[in-house]
Amino acid sequence: MQHDMQVRTFAKAIYDEVYPSEEWDSFTFEEGERYGTVHYRQAVGAAQKAKSLVLNSETQISFLKVI
Repeated sequence: MQHDMQVRTFAKAIYDEVYPSEEWDSFTFEEGERYGTVHYRQAVGAAQKAKSLVLNSETQISFLKVI
C-alpha cells in the first residue's frame, strides 16, 4: 500500500504503540507494511481516520476565525 508520508508516520506511531512487542505481533511495522498484515492495515485505517479528524478540526477552526 502506498500512503502519503503523514499517514505513514501516523500509522507507524499507532502500530508501535498498540503492538509494542513480539508478544502482540511478530512483525515490525516495516515488515507488516511489506506483507500487508492485518495489524498494519488496522494501523493505517486508524491513521487515515486520525488525519481526517485533524483536518476537519483545522477546517472548523479556520472557519470560526473567518466569522
